[in-house]
Amino acid sequence: MSIIDTHCHLDNIQYQDDIDDVIQTALQNGVEAFLIPGADPHDLEKSVALSEKYDEVFFAVGVHPYDCEKFDLAILEKYVTHPKCIAVGECGLDYFRLPLDEDEKQQNIQLQKDIFKAQIEFAKKVKKPLIVHIRDASDDSRTILIESEACEVGGVLHCYNASEHLLVLSEHNFYFGIGGVVTFKNAKKLVEVLPKIPLEKLLIETDSPYLTPHPFRGTRNTPMYTNNIAEKVSEILKKSKKEIENLTTSNAKALFKEFDR
Repeated sequence: MSIIDTHCHLDNIQYQDDIDDVIQTALQNGVEAFLIPGADPHDLEKSVALSEKYDEVFFAVGVHPYDCEKFDLAILEKYVTHPKCIAVGECGLDYFRLPLDEDEKQQNIQLQKDIFKAQIEFAKKVKKPLIVHIRDASDDSRTILIESEACEVGGVLHCYNASEHLLVLSEHNFYFGIGGVVTFKNAKKLVEVLPKIPLEKLLIETDSPYLTPHPFRGTRNTPMYTNNIAEKVSEILKKSKKEIENLTTSNAKALFKEFDR
């Protein structure tokens, strides 16, 4: 058994007391590699430290849409040359919590777009794939990714939101990250759309410590629950769990070349 968690926030404060146990337990349960996305640039040192301690841990540099105001290209440039840095992101658009004031709302949307585009250009410059966060912003995200020619580096749509408008991005070198949401009872749309994703573009992630899969909802998520996600995906796609593990691991290594070194 072998599986890769392509998106887990192991630098999160929820792991400050037992991160070593979390990683070891996941390794013992078949997880062969972990990718920590960048969200708040001030947390990058934690990711670097973990990547240097564990051969199986890698990280990305990037700024989450909620942290756009912290965007500092100099910080990303400082860490992107580290041998364990394998991607740029998570970057993207999130319109879920926009200001109520219309002027502030439009300013926030424009800032998110500007920072998203800046990180796409940065990824193209350093030749690393993107980790893309999209929430309530599918059309704008799709347009920016295509018009910015992000296909040059490709990437993954983290926590794919089941928008069929985004499926076209599979033709632009983008993969689709499937997480614990697929196990939720209200995930009917994702269950319907999942078979439409090209098999060669499917990835598994946990988004730990968030979005814990059923039946563990309400508790802290950890990378070992990739197994539960793989089980549900195999059920939906009518394939064996082993096939899904092999497929998604192969896909992760195709996108993030460093996993296969």
